[in-house]
Amino acid sequence: MSRSSLNRTFAYYRFVDGAGAIVESGTRVRTRRAILDAAVSALTRNPQAALADIALVANVGRSTVHRYFPERSDLLAAIGTDATEKIAAATVRARLGDGSAPDALTRLAQEYFELGDLLLLVINRPDMFDIVDWVTDTDADRALILTIERGHVEGTVDTKLDPAWIQYLLWGLLISSWELTRLTRAPKHHVLGQCIYTLTKAITP
Repeated sequence: MSRSSLNRTFAYYRFVDGAGAIVESGTRVRTRRAILDAAVSALTRNPQAALADIALVANVGRSTVHRYFPERSDLLAAIGTDATEKIAAATVRARLGDGSAPDALTRLAQEYFELGDLLLLVINRPDMFDIVDWVTDTDADRALILTIERGHVEGTVDTKLDPAWIQYLLWGLLISSWELTRLTRAPKHHVLGQCIYTLTKAITP
């Protein structure tokens, strides 16, 4: 391999350990991120959007999209993985161990609300459920359940409501909030406020 080829290769990737593990370069990560964000935007507007449409939104060539995601299923799988990773990160940011359980659930609702475009796309696409495992409980699911159970012990969450019920209630309120925002163009802060108010009223003993 020529020196120029080697230089291009190391610009594309960088090695991080003696075993040869490879981490994507900053440029590659940013390009991949741009394609994923563009895919969410394009597929939200048109569920049948082609890779060429996504490339246009991402401001990259169609060949670039194909290099990162050779098949449409690869792109959908990446969107699904991105969603689960963002849910996990949002759960961490919510600091579920701090303060009362209702306060923690309020922070969680606020964090999840910001993921609306991505999560609503995933929820509304049945084909996503064939690509990504949405059935098995994740660490984020377990953290939510533990927070609700803590609220039961504290006396800050109504013990007549099962943890699983409150979990589904939270997601139901979020989905309703996202749909309302999308369909009516209602101000996000107003819709989020109603979501949190409803959740708090519902779980208060």
